[in-house]
Amino acid sequence: MKLKLNKIALLVAMLPVMAMAEGPSAAAGGMAYNPVTDARLQNPEARNWLSTRGNYAGWGYSPLDKINEKNVSKMGLAWSYTTGVQEGHQSPPIVNDGYMYITTPGNQVIAMDARNGQELWRYKKEIPPELFQLHPTNRGVALYGDKLYVATTDCNLVALDAKTGKVLWTVKIEDWKSGYYMTLAPLAAKGKIMVGVSGGEYGVRGFITAVDAETGKQAWKHYTIPAPGEKGSETWPDNGSYKTGGGSVWVTGSYDPKTNLAFWGTGNPAPWTPDMREGDNLYASSTLALDVTTGEMKGHHQYAPNDSWDWDEVTPPMLIDTEINGKKVNAAVHAGRNGYLWILERTAGPINFINAWPYVGNNVFKSIDKKTGRPEYDMSKKPSLKQGASFCPSLWGGKDWSPEAYSPKTGLVYIPANNNMCSALPKGEEMAYKAGDLYIGFPLEGVMTNVRLGENAADSIGQLQAWDIKTGKMAWVHKFKDQLWTPLMTTGGNLVFGGGTTDRKFRAFDAKTGKIVWEFNAPSGVIGVPSSYEVDGEQYIAVQAGWGVDAQSLAGAIDHVRGTKTVVPQGGTLLVFKLPK
Repeated sequence: MKLKLNKIALLVAMLPVMAMAEGPSAAAGGMAYNPVTDARLQNPEARNWLSTRGNYAGWGYSPLDKINEKNVSKMGLAWSYTTGVQEGHQSPPIVNDGYMYITTPGNQVIAMDARNGQELWRYKKEIPPELFQLHPTNRGVALYGDKLYVATTDCNLVALDAKTGKVLWTVKIEDWKSGYYMTLAPLAAKGKIMVGVSGGEYGVRGFITAVDAETGKQAWKHYTIPAPGEKGSETWPDNGSYKTGGGSVWVTGSYDPKTNLAFWGTGNPAPWTPDMREGDNLYASSTLALDVTTGEMKGHHQYAPNDSWDWDEVTPPMLIDTEINGKKVNAAVHAGRNGYLWILERTAGPINFINAWPYVGNNVFKSIDKKTGRPEYDMSKKPSLKQGASFCPSLWGGKDWSPEAYSPKTGLVYIPANNNMCSALPKGEEMAYKAGDLYIGFPLEGVMTNVRLGENAADSIGQLQAWDIKTGKMAWVHKFKDQLWTPLMTTGGNLVFGGGTTDRKFRAFDAKTGKIVWEFNAPSGVIGVPSSYEVDGEQYIAVQAGWGVDAQSLAGAIDHVRGTKTVVPQGGTLLVFKLPK
């Protein structure tokens, strides 16, 4: 993940405490709260959006189809809500039978009536003012039973009463003073609440942990970087570097109830300079399959052994049961930051490689082993202590954390890609680890201004792509002149929704053709995860606008190359749309 070093994070941390209501307002109609069970999470109702990607499989798909490609042009703003917070708003509006929940930068949870936006309660977790946030954002909540769970920047997990906002318990996951923090939405399954920690740029040792949903007591803890004697430890040098090995977990995992396995993506190894940690560096830059009951790792796939390009592969795979080459496959599909679209096979144990192909330009991979999926590198493109290097895609990746989406109606996978964009890192520098300090290995100035634009960048950088994973062929592409930094959502109405451009537009695309069929000028750039829900027979589309974090940093890096100055207004606003009656 890129570093965004500015003072805004400190201002966010010092926002005043918000009042927390003891119950729903009169505007909520005193509506009952419908507890969120395992059965509901495994088969979510079309009317609700119960988890961060709409379902455990991570599709980002709503079956609702009242809003479709034929009538979406009539869709207008139903209501909006200003959060009063700056920086990047990335969380999805989570909806459970009329109750809506969003999170904001600054560790806030806001509950609303999904019909009209009436605020029901607001919670804010105060964090120490000296805590500097590299990524001042939050990516959402988990619902389970009658509780709501949120992970905080100071590395705590908080359980709230979902109806009233009352704090039920707070559990410390790790010590923020050592560089640990959390931005992801928790994952709820089988009586457990799971979270992963961030902080790879501080030289933390990543892990995923599960706590009991009722008590907060730790059930298990699985490190993403193995200790000596553990499986995978042979891929690290015998110098103690595993203790500072990175492998952050930035994004909520997907989950397969049939095998009881959760699939998590991990970040780059630390530091970025590979000379200080020779070997493949398992299980950084990988997908891990963990048993939800025990935390035991059943399978893994590493996308870039000994990664030195900051190619975090933090987005978990989408779980898609399909047919490839005439064979039924329980697939795990991942659009990698390294610019390849990976088709893996999930089992009750190992993760098997099926196929991979580039969806943007990659000049680092010379080939990929057809049996294992292991890439062969052009070593002249690999930055280290000995050499600087230029490489494509950039360290921002062909796609960063923003999740791709899948539609079972079209059978297509949709990727928010950035093409024709490379990086040039200078020669690395040796550095000593100090708890709580940045631990990168490259000069910070070289990192922040690293973008190099390809010869086709004048044609497009951002590309919304649609792929048929059965054939490996692109179905269509919609090109944008500048970057595209957006989570995507598909719907049963043959639509793909996304924002992510500096012109602040939130758009709907025809899922079969890529044609823009609707757009809206938002008050700020849209980098939030969209969701869709239905109340009283009406379908709504909801998303948070609020530019910042990595999207803003990338825009600044492109400006640095072009000699331009892109200004995108900040400030969080929840936007909710519907058709006119």
